[in-house]
Amino acid sequence: MLRTLVLLLAVSTIAPTAAPGQRFYPDDPIEMVPDALVVEDAAYRKLNDYYDLFTHQLKSLGEPQPEKGPPIRAQSINTIDEAPDDPGWFINRIGSREVSLEEIAQGPGNGQPPSEGVWKIVAAKTEGVTPGFRIKDPKGRQYILKFDPLKYPEMATGADVIGSMALHALGYNVPQNYLVVFDPKQLEIEDGATMPDVQGHDRPIERFDVDHALLKVPRRPDGRIRAVASRLLDGKILGEFRYYGTRADDPNDIVPHEHRRDLRGLFVFDAWLNHNDSRAINDLDSLVQDGPLKYVKHYLIDFGAILGSASVVSNTARDGNAYFWEPSSALTQMFTLGLYVPRWARAKYEKSPAVGMVNSKAFRPDNWKPNYPNPAFNNRLPDDEFWAAKKVMAFTDAHIRAMVEAARYSDPSDTELLIRYLKERRDRIGSTYLTKVLPLDRFRVEDSQIAFDDLGVRYGLSPAEDYQFEWFSFDNQSEALTPLADAATASVPKSKGDYVAAQIRGEDPDKTVMVFVRTKGDSAEVVGVERSWKGLNSKKRQQQ
Repeated sequence: MLRTLVLLLAVSTIAPTAAPGQRFYPDDPIEMVPDALVVEDAAYRKLNDYYDLFTHQLKSLGEPQPEKGPPIRAQSINTIDEAPDDPGWFINRIGSREVSLEEIAQGPGNGQPPSEGVWKIVAAKTEGVTPGFRIKDPKGRQYILKFDPLKYPEMATGADVIGSMALHALGYNVPQNYLVVFDPKQLEIEDGATMPDVQGHDRPIERFDVDHALLKVPRRPDGRIRAVASRLLDGKILGEFRYYGTRADDPNDIVPHEHRRDLRGLFVFDAWLNHNDSRAINDLDSLVQDGPLKYVKHYLIDFGAILGSASVVSNTARDGNAYFWEPSSALTQMFTLGLYVPRWARAKYEKSPAVGMVNSKAFRPDNWKPNYPNPAFNNRLPDDEFWAAKKVMAFTDAHIRAMVEAARYSDPSDTELLIRYLKERRDRIGSTYLTKVLPLDRFRVEDSQIAFDDLGVRYGLSPAEDYQFEWFSFDNQSEALTPLADAATASVPKSKGDYVAAQIRGEDPDKTVMVFVRTKGDSAEVVGVERSWKGLNSKKRQQQ
């Protein structure tokens, strides 16, 4: 829980009289992680792509959910079951506050695309599957130029722009990605710019290298080239972060990544966007200076392989539906002599050179898969999924349209195809995950009664119910619950102690929410939320 994080960071905002071991403290619920401990320096580390692939495919990494007993709930949350703002990892935006269409369309950018004039090539982009250059604009700002594959104009650049907008709106740290159209004559080579040769030794970049790379990218009839200019991240680059464990040289990184709510919930966001290339190789840590604070900031990067794009080619039916290697699937094919065709392979897909290959009708969120297993994704629980799904559902049709139109597809039919694709997958996310738990959210006390938003009713997923309330007095030290007689409505009852708790249930007895209320005089405030669901305490739970 976040309380552990706060104690370990020795936060001064906690009242000095607070007794150890209690469940709630005077500053609960915490909305922002306290100021980070200063990180003077951290080492650069580079993950090997193939090592990452094979270790994730062949072994269970991190601390997986136990097969027996209670599950390991997310730990980077506050007492009301939310992920608080944490500049290093996640900032609540859509689903937590109003987000305008202008903010959606702006994305992570702060209005600083490459300025007009000559762009100096300072290095070649040698990592990843698409060609690119690191450039410096006339104002000295540096960017990575990334292009579309020759046969799929607009596909990778459109996906990269939409992906950065969506994930930024959801709360993640992402690069500033700008869609640009430029004349190749704007590119000049800066003196001293180098690139590695076939043996890995640096050599000067020649004009031939630039012209040869640009032969592999599409051009418009007037000869100009469409690209994404991704602003270089601030700070000292430290390499990738893993989806399990912690960084030993980051004193603020104390919650194992497989137990972070924002990384577990990322499964739902990636399923919505079909970001099947979500893995450690596509994230990045940077040591940043923010006023007096110096801390590690964790970024998600490279979204050219989402939606219907696989960066250099279009997606296949397998992308998002199967891991790279699945022994059970291979055995099935062997014993059926290849005659068995999975449901997702039989689905009808829509194709476009600008969009790639997409499908929303056959989308089953629980069956979605990245390219290979992800420890944080595999550890997700229904409360993690609920947290993420309500954020996806907060994207209105207008929000989705603003994101897709920002990709500036030449053919309006491509724009409409992606808008429909994202809307239908959004709705499937909601119907799948909002109903695994009691779909109540934003608990509060109004006129001395517990109030909440019924997301099942709001999104037409379930009919309105007469919810039942069972009240208890709550001992904040021992965490003992004592039933309160004659308290069975939404009205907050009086109690001798400072805390009461209401267990709310609907027609399904397995889905409940325990809401903790702190009472002082005539005031009452919700300070805790804990959800339960079917199979929460079962001996066996199916793991994804």
